[in-house]
Amino acid sequence: MKLLLDFLPLLFFFGAYKLYGIYTATAVLMAATVAQMAIIYSIDRKLQAMHKITLALILIFGALTLTLHDDRFIKWKPTVLYAALAIALGVAVWGLRKNFLKLLLGSQLTLPDAVWMRLNGAWVVYCAFMAAINGYVAAYFSTESWVNFKLWGYAFPLVFIVGQGFYVARHLKSEPAPGKDSDAA
Repeated sequence: MKLLLDFLPLLFFFGAYKLYGIYTATAVLMAATVAQMAIIYSIDRKLQAMHKITLALILIFGALTLTLHDDRFIKWKPTVLYAALAIALGVAVWGLRKNFLKLLLGSQLTLPDAVWMRLNGAWVVYCAFMAAINGYVAAYFSTESWVNFKLWGYAFPLVFIVGQGFYVARHLKSEPAPGKDSDAA
Protein backbone atom coordinates (compact mmCIF):
# COMPACT_ATOMS: atom_id res chain seq x y z
CA MET A 1 0.00 0.00 0.00
CA LYS A 2 2.76 2.46 0.95
CA LEU A 3 4.63 1.74 -2.30
CA LEU A 4 1.47 2.52 -4.27
CA LEU A 5 1.08 5.73 -2.28
CA ASP A 6 4.62 6.73 -3.31
CA PHE A 7 3.80 6.36 -7.02
CA LEU A 8 0.31 7.91 -7.08
CA PRO A 9 1.38 11.55 -7.65
CA LEU A 10 3.57 10.46 -10.56
CA LEU A 11 0.77 8.40 -12.09
CA PHE A 12 -1.69 11.29 -11.72
CA PHE A 13 0.89 13.65 -13.23
CA PHE A 14 1.43 11.33 -16.21
CA GLY A 15 -2.30 10.86 -16.79
CA ALA A 16 -3.03 14.59 -16.54
CA TYR A 17 -0.14 15.33 -18.89
CA LYS A 18 -1.43 12.92 -21.53
CA LEU A 19 -4.97 14.33 -21.27
CA TYR A 20 -4.42 18.04 -20.64
CA GLY A 21 -0.74 19.03 -20.96
CA ILE A 22 2.13 20.01 -18.73
CA TYR A 23 0.53 22.88 -16.85
CA THR A 24 -2.54 20.94 -15.75
CA ALA A 25 -0.27 18.01 -14.95
CA THR A 26 1.88 20.27 -12.78
CA ALA A 27 -1.17 21.46 -10.82
CA VAL A 28 -2.33 17.85 -10.45
CA LEU A 29 1.14 16.82 -9.23
CA MET A 30 1.09 19.59 -6.64
CA ALA A 31 -2.38 18.64 -5.38
CA ALA A 32 -1.61 14.91 -5.42
CA THR A 33 1.60 15.45 -3.46
CA VAL A 34 -0.20 17.54 -0.84
CA ALA A 35 -2.82 14.77 -0.55
CA GLN A 36 -0.10 12.11 -0.40
CA MET A 37 1.67 13.95 2.44
CA ALA A 38 -1.63 14.40 4.30
CA ILE A 39 -2.26 10.64 4.08
CA ILE A 40 1.29 9.85 5.22
CA TYR A 41 0.89 12.29 8.09
CA SER A 42 -2.46 10.76 9.11
CA ILE A 43 -0.88 7.29 9.16
CA ASP A 44 2.50 8.08 10.77
CA ARG A 45 1.58 11.30 12.65
CA LYS A 46 4.75 12.87 11.21
CA LEU A 47 6.52 13.58 7.95
CA GLN A 48 10.13 12.58 7.42
CA ALA A 49 12.58 15.30 6.35
CA MET A 50 12.63 13.84 2.84
CA HIS A 51 8.84 14.16 2.62
CA LYS A 52 9.01 17.81 3.67
CA ILE A 53 11.80 18.60 1.19
CA THR A 54 9.99 16.84 -1.67
CA LEU A 55 6.73 18.64 -0.88
CA ALA A 56 8.45 22.02 -0.67
CA LEU A 57 10.31 21.54 -3.95
CA ILE A 58 7.20 20.37 -5.79
CA LEU A 59 5.20 23.32 -4.51
CA ILE A 60 7.95 25.86 -5.25
CA PHE A 61 8.93 24.55 -8.68
CA GLY A 62 5.29 23.83 -9.53
CA ALA A 63 4.25 27.36 -8.58
CA LEU A 64 7.08 28.81 -10.68
CA THR A 65 6.05 26.61 -13.60
CA LEU A 66 2.43 27.75 -13.40
CA THR A 67 3.07 31.41 -12.57
CA LEU A 68 5.73 31.95 -15.24
CA HIS A 69 4.12 29.48 -17.64
CA ASP A 70 7.54 27.85 -18.12
CA ASP A 71 7.79 24.07 -17.94
CA ARG A 72 11.55 24.15 -17.36
CA PHE A 73 10.98 24.65 -13.63
CA ILE A 74 9.04 21.43 -13.07
CA LYS A 75 11.43 19.53 -15.36
CA TRP A 76 14.46 20.65 -13.32
CA LYS A 77 12.93 19.92 -9.88
CA PRO A 78 14.18 16.29 -9.79
CA THR A 79 17.69 17.42 -10.73
CA VAL A 80 17.73 19.94 -7.88
CA LEU A 81 16.38 17.37 -5.41
CA TYR A 82 18.81 14.60 -6.38
CA ALA A 83 21.80 16.97 -6.52
CA ALA A 84 20.93 18.36 -3.09
CA LEU A 85 20.66 14.83 -1.68
CA ALA A 86 24.00 13.79 -3.18
CA ILE A 87 25.69 16.89 -1.80
CA ALA A 88 24.05 16.60 1.63
CA LEU A 89 24.94 12.91 2.01
CA GLY A 90 28.49 13.48 0.78
CA VAL A 91 29.17 16.54 2.95
CA ALA A 92 27.62 14.84 5.98
CA VAL A 93 29.67 11.67 5.75
CA TRP A 94 32.98 12.99 4.42
CA GLY A 95 32.92 16.49 5.88
CA LEU A 96 30.99 16.21 9.13
CA ARG A 97 31.69 12.51 9.76
CA LYS A 98 27.95 11.83 10.16
CA ASN A 99 26.25 9.05 8.23
CA PHE A 100 22.68 10.26 7.73
CA LEU A 101 21.54 6.88 6.42
CA LYS A 102 22.70 5.24 9.64
CA LEU A 103 21.13 8.02 11.71
CA LEU A 104 17.80 7.56 9.90
CA LEU A 105 17.75 3.78 9.59
CA GLY A 106 20.16 2.55 12.27
CA SER A 107 17.35 1.84 14.72
CA GLN A 108 15.71 -0.43 12.13
CA LEU A 109 18.80 -2.14 10.69
CA THR A 110 21.85 -3.44 12.51
CA LEU A 111 24.74 -3.25 10.08
CA PRO A 112 28.51 -2.89 10.43
CA ASP A 113 29.84 0.67 10.02
CA ALA A 114 31.69 -0.31 6.83
CA VAL A 115 28.38 -1.41 5.27
CA TRP A 116 26.73 1.88 6.29
CA MET A 117 29.61 3.74 4.64
CA ARG A 118 29.24 1.75 1.39
CA LEU A 119 25.48 2.32 1.43
CA ASN A 120 25.99 6.03 1.91
CA GLY A 121 28.52 6.11 -0.93
CA ALA A 122 26.12 4.19 -3.16
CA TRP A 123 23.37 6.72 -2.41
CA VAL A 124 25.68 9.63 -3.22
CA VAL A 125 26.57 8.06 -6.58
CA TYR A 126 22.95 7.10 -7.30
CA CYS A 127 21.63 10.60 -6.51
CA ALA A 128 24.37 12.24 -8.59
CA PHE A 129 23.55 9.89 -11.49
CA MET A 130 19.82 10.61 -11.24
CA ALA A 131 20.48 14.38 -11.09
CA ALA A 132 22.70 14.17 -14.16
CA ILE A 133 20.39 11.99 -16.23
CA ASN A 134 17.29 14.06 -15.40
CA GLY A 135 19.21 17.25 -16.16
CA TYR A 136 20.33 15.84 -19.49
CA VAL A 137 16.83 14.77 -20.50
CA ALA A 138 15.31 18.06 -19.28
CA ALA A 139 17.86 20.12 -21.21
CA TYR A 140 18.09 18.22 -24.49
CA PHE A 141 14.73 16.53 -25.01
CA SER A 142 11.15 17.67 -25.48
CA THR A 143 8.70 17.92 -22.61
CA GLU A 144 6.91 14.86 -24.00
CA SER A 145 10.16 12.86 -23.89
CA TRP A 146 10.92 14.12 -20.38
CA VAL A 147 7.47 13.06 -19.12
CA ASN A 148 7.93 9.61 -20.66
CA PHE A 149 11.38 9.42 -19.10
CA LYS A 150 9.89 10.28 -15.69
CA LEU A 151 7.39 7.45 -16.02
CA TRP A 152 9.69 4.77 -17.41
CA GLY A 153 12.71 6.15 -15.59
CA TYR A 154 11.25 4.77 -12.38
CA ALA A 155 13.05 1.57 -13.31
CA PHE A 156 16.25 3.22 -11.99
CA PRO A 157 15.06 3.68 -8.40
CA LEU A 158 13.35 0.29 -8.36
CA VAL A 159 16.51 -1.50 -9.51
CA PHE A 160 18.62 0.52 -7.08
CA ILE A 161 16.35 -0.18 -4.11
CA VAL A 162 16.09 -3.90 -4.89
CA GLY A 163 19.86 -4.05 -5.25
CA GLN A 164 20.23 -2.27 -1.91
CA GLY A 165 17.86 -4.80 -0.36
CA PHE A 166 19.95 -7.74 -1.58
CA TYR A 167 23.15 -6.06 -0.38
CA VAL A 168 21.73 -5.22 3.05
CA ALA A 169 20.22 -8.69 3.47
CA ARG A 170 23.68 -10.26 3.16
CA HIS A 171 24.92 -8.19 6.10
CA LEU A 172 21.99 -8.39 8.50
CA LYS A 173 22.68 -10.27 11.68
CA SER A 174 20.26 -13.17 12.01
CA GLU A 175 18.37 -13.39 15.26
CA PRO A 176 17.70 -16.80 16.83
CA ALA A 177 14.09 -17.89 16.62
CA PRO A 178 12.07 -17.13 19.79
CA GLY A 179 12.02 -20.03 22.21
CA LYS A 180 15.06 -21.73 20.63
CA ASP A 181 18.30 -22.02 22.49
CA SER A 182 21.02 -20.91 20.11
CA ASP A 183 23.76 -22.63 22.18
CA ALA A 184 22.14 -26.07 22.02
CA ALA A 185 23.18 -28.20 19.12
